[in-house]
Amino acid sequence: MKHGARAALLLALCLGLRCARADEAFVANQSSDDLTIVDLAAMKPVATLSIGGKPAGVAVARDGSRAYVTSPDGKFVSVIDARERKVIKRLSISGGPLGVAVAPDGKHIYVAELFRRRLVEIDPESEKTRDVEVGAMPSGVALTPDGRFVIVADRDDNALSIVDAASFVRVATVSVGRHPFGIVIDAQGQRAYTANVESDDVSVVDLAARKTIASIPVGKRPYSVALAQGRGFVADQYSESVSVFDAAAMAPVSRIKVGEYPESVATSRDGNMIYVTNWFSNELWSIDAKALKVVAKATTGDGPRAFGAFIRAAD
Repeated sequence: MKHGARAALLLALCLGLRCARADEAFVANQSSDDLTIVDLAAMKPVATLSIGGKPAGVAVARDGSRAYVTSPDGKFVSVIDARERKVIKRLSISGGPLGVAVAPDGKHIYVAELFRRRLVEIDPESEKTRDVEVGAMPSGVALTPDGRFVIVADRDDNALSIVDAASFVRVATVSVGRHPFGIVIDAQGQRAYTANVESDDVSVVDLAARKTIASIPVGKRPYSVALAQGRGFVADQYSESVSVFDAAAMAPVSRIKVGEYPESVATSRDGNMIYVTNWFSNELWSIDAKALKVVAKATTGDGPRAFGAFIRAAD
């Protein structure tokens, strides 16, 4: 088949079957009140959506169909059709929504109300809600992989709240470092890791025993944490670095210099790449999780925060 005929055939297939996209980053830009969608294969922005309300938190559904963006100042959560790249509705929430996570089946989202000591469960379709009291200034939110428990970083209580997702009751609290903010749970659902902003460390929490089993020193003002290749990656705001630790040994490995004021880190679905947003330099950087090397950079909007699981896997 000649080149021109082959190209025409591929175009026809794409039009008929809708060609799969590359993985994408959904980066909430707090200062410019919008969302940049970055093609991660090319490391280029492909769309910008107006959000409003100083967007901060992001969570992308496991199936890639929806993304959710919290706006603390606007007191709402934007529901985004991730495939069509458009905002389809806003969900009102009164207490300064910040951290957000999506249930594995995509049927509920969980939002931390920063100023009300509340975790809210929302059905995005029916908009029905439940809420439960957690600790002071709840920030990061994560679910165990089986969806049974919601874990909340209670910043001003220096603790985690563990909430049973079925009964929606807080069943335990666990003391961690000072001012936990970002949180991630391993693929086995055995351990939670919190980035503790004021104690410059990461707490490792055994979720079955419901206790902290280690504290790992990292850079200055750690804000968020991600896992890949048996390692943890931590955005250190004041150190302008990503700290790397060995998850099994629970010990530091390295630090990687990144842009100005790194805010959030997230992992590619295959675990090969780490992505970090740099608030002051308005960039998204990619890092090879094995080689621990910066690979590429993409321009974002002003003040990229993207606090949460902001990577959408390819269709």
